[in-house]
Amino acid sequence: MSLAPANQSQLIRSIQKDEYYQSFLRNNANEAFQTLAGSKRWLDWRREIELLSDIAYYGLTTFSGYQTLGEEYVNIVQVDPTKRRVPSRARRGLFVLCHAYFPYLVDKVLVCLENELECGQERHSGGGQRPWWSLELWLRRWMQRAVGLLSEPQRRACVPAVFVVHQGLTLLHRLHATLFYISGSFYHLSKRAAGISYLRVMGLGSDDGTIRSSYRLLGALSLLQLLVTVCLQLNSFRQKQRARQEWKLYRSLSPQRTHRSGPRAASCILCLEERRHSTSTPCGHLFCWECITEWCNIKAECPLCREKFQPHRLVYLRNYSSSH
Repeated sequence: MSLAPANQSQLIRSIQKDEYYQSFLRNNANEAFQTLAGSKRWLDWRREIELLSDIAYYGLTTFSGYQTLGEEYVNIVQVDPTKRRVPSRARRGLFVLCHAYFPYLVDKVLVCLENELECGQERHSGGGQRPWWSLELWLRRWMQRAVGLLSEPQRRACVPAVFVVHQGLTLLHRLHATLFYISGSFYHLSKRAAGISYLRVMGLGSDDGTIRSSYRLLGALSLLQLLVTVCLQLNSFRQKQRARQEWKLYRSLSPQRTHRSGPRAASCILCLEERRHSTSTPCGHLFCWECITEWCNIKAECPLCREKFQPHRLVYLRNYSSSH
């Protein structure tokens, strides 16, 4: 049986198939948790549910020494840098760690750091309380101590730095995808870190050279597009900073300004607490800004009437009083 390096089209088909089954597993896990625990807890724990779903998928396939459903679909196998052996368990474990857990951890760290830098000593009461063993709670405490050591000018200077890191990670992934189109190996950064590549279990096709040439052209165009994107982002950096400052002003509005004096304060059905920074959906229902934007990141529909809409149609009700 002859083995040859897998080309770009086979790797992409494999990745698409894996992403389909990962999404299927995530959606079912989310729906089950939401049904059992309710929408409020689901919003608090949805990232952890997705993380566990991804770890389960790759733990039962790659880490256990089996092909994923996508690899099986296109008939490719993982090999270590020698191209003669399957990856060791340590390499497979490193891949699962980098592919599933590391992006989750980086995102949590950046979000906690951004919140601490923007909010200062203010604490938001709208979020759910995490148990003592929660990673987010430990990160938040560590960030509070770290940010507390910074002066106010240093804190203001770090806010755009976090934004730059966010954008830099996105551009890094796009650059890596461009290099994949050109070289034909390591579509994921996690595969490169673990040194895992692929061989296909079939003879070298006559159209293999044409496929690789086509993807090299796509890689060159992607690189050009990436350069244009970087220029545009640098050009609009000041406008984005002004928008972030305005959003910081909205978030820092005192809850006492919208607190209803009556015994029945308006509440949000998602967090089941007093509604803060009231936001209206196109169908007219009101929620907390944080709750409904988080909901729309997963389901672009109203939690009450299930009307479909795009997140940009949400209306933030500035200077809105719950007594209206």
